[in-house]
Amino acid sequence: MVGIESKEKHNELVKEILRNMEENLYEKPEKYKWKIREVDFLRVVIKPEEIKMKEEKVKAMLNWPVSKLVKEV
Repeated sequence: MVGIESKEKHNELVKEILRNMEENLYEKPEKYKWKIREVDFLRVVIKPEEIKMKEEKVKAMLNWPVSKLVKEV
């Protein structure tokens, strides 16, 4: 596989690929996100340096009521 020397060359290559896709597959490039640093996927936040649960999900689990009776379980 050939490496790409710079970000500019990489960006141009990706733009060319998207243009080809648009012409041949009728894709809409405006529907796609470009150069994102964070992705929300299945209630998890994925970043290059870490993977973690969404804060609101963690708070909901921490604030979950504790069952005191067998019937509550």
